Amino acid sequence: MLKKTTVIAAITLVFAVSCNESPKSPFSRNVADYALVELETPDLSGITDNGKEVLNLYRFIADEVDAIYWEQYFGDKEVLMDEITDPYQETFAQINYGPWDRSTGKSFVKGYLDLAPGAHFYPFDMTAQEFAAYDNPDKNSPYTLIRRAQDGSLETVWYHDAYKEHIDKIVNYLNAAADITIKPSVKKYLLAKADALRTDNYYESALAWLDMDDSKMDLVVGPNEAADDQMLGLKRSYEAFVLLKNESRTEELMKYVSRIGEFQQDLPGDPAYKTFQPGTGSNIFSCNALYYAGKANAGVKVIALNLPFDADVQHDRGTRTILLENVIRAKYNHIINPTGTVLLESDDAVHLSGDAFFWNIVFREVAHGLGVKETIGQNESVEDALGSAALTFEEIKANAAGVLLVCKLQNHYDIRNIFTKEDALTTFFVSLVRSERFGEGSVLGRANIIIYNYLQEAGAFKRKESGKYSLDLEKMESALSDLTALVLKTQATGDKAFASYFEKSYSKRSENYAADIMNLGLEKIPADIRFK
Repeated sequence: MLKKTTVIAAITLVFAVSCNESPKSPFSRNVADYALVELETPDLSGITDNGKEVLNLYRFIADEVDAIYWEQYFGDKEVLMDEITDPYQETFAQINYGPWDRSTGKSFVKGYLDLAPGAHFYPFDMTAQEFAAYDNPDKNSPYTLIRRAQDGSLETVWYHDAYKEHIDKIVNYLNAAADITIKPSVKKYLLAKADALRTDNYYESALAWLDMDDSKMDLVVGPNEAADDQMLGLKRSYEAFVLLKNESRTEELMKYVSRIGEFQQDLPGDPAYKTFQPGTGSNIFSCNALYYAGKANAGVKVIALNLPFDADVQHDRGTRTILLENVIRAKYNHIINPTGTVLLESDDAVHLSGDAFFWNIVFREVAHGLGVKETIGQNESVEDALGSAALTFEEIKANAAGVLLVCKLQNHYDIRNIFTKEDALTTFFVSLVRSERFGEGSVLGRANIIIYNYLQEAGAFKRKESGKYSLDLEKMESALSDLTALVLKTQATGDKAFASYFEKSYSKRSENYAADIMNLGLEKIPADIRFK
């Protein structure tokens, strides 16, 4: 564990299991599903001593964010850890940030019920009907908690009040970093972010972050995604990333920014569902991750970001897509390539490609900033219109539309890397199968299960008695196009009833799943990674 006086040199994690501990724990297999990896250390030679001190402050901020997220998702971390004596079970609780397996939502610690759909954002006994009847406009803010008042009624608590002790420390660190930095854009962003965390008003800080494009270092911090709120899809979780930009790779990616409008029109489906105009200030960065904290570090590790989620910011300025290069490489080497080798027929396995995996991720994140943000006619946000199903539909859209964009670009050799459209689709399918292992309990897992079932229904693949898959890539591309068009239509029309029906109908893992898991388990291929 790095001390606070040490410059960040790589991602660190406290989730290590001593070699002296007994391998007989029933949780040893759960922990083994997360490969312990040491990521490549980014080159800090271009960072000044002044910059290194800013990086240290970023790390302190991330530590406070981690503490907030424990409170937000579970409650008192120390209470939970004091109740666990099995070191493997403790490690698994650290991975999941609580007593619930994120792939299933099931409790694995005695004395705890299964995860409530609303996590710790709402009272455990609150129903959706009670929330609907609660007459307070603040209840719908992504930045309020819902609690019981003394008389048993509902009340709202703003994030900046609920986590004031940690927020005050974060603000102090942000101000200190702003005093040290020599870059005006960084100073402006850090001060704006301090203001945002104190007030839970993030519009100005999001604009300042998008304007901060001349810094080699980046700090992503705040309540960003609502994936943990599977009751109403409203409440956002705190997370932090400390990042170092790969400037040469970023320059290569930035040439695609001017084509955002073209990509929007390239999406399949009715033109009426593609009227949203992404902002022209979007950018794409390639970065190496130095540190993850909070939601970012819980369970499955994200390999790319597309922020901010605020539809107003996306319209007015755009988004920033960030590819986490060293994490992408680690996942491909430890999971994707071995999974494909086990599960694909040899004629298909030759199309596995690390380059294809990278570019699929690039355009998955680009696709998050495309499509539909408001319903047609009613001008209601997709999140409000579809409720909790909005999270799943957004992940389906990004995954399916992203690989379609890669296929279209490769048809014209627009991506100057040595891989083919066939490589992109094959590598996408392997990533899809391995992501099913995240389970129905996670938005990402549920979205990938739905895509898998949709492709199976379309005849895009066959699973043979040998356990190997053979792929029909032409049918796969066609089915992904149909699925993307269906998702865009559902988002644009705000058809909540259909969204709920579709999600329920397609989100059950097929009978192939158990057999695939057995085969991957026999080969000891992990489901995801954790950081050494």
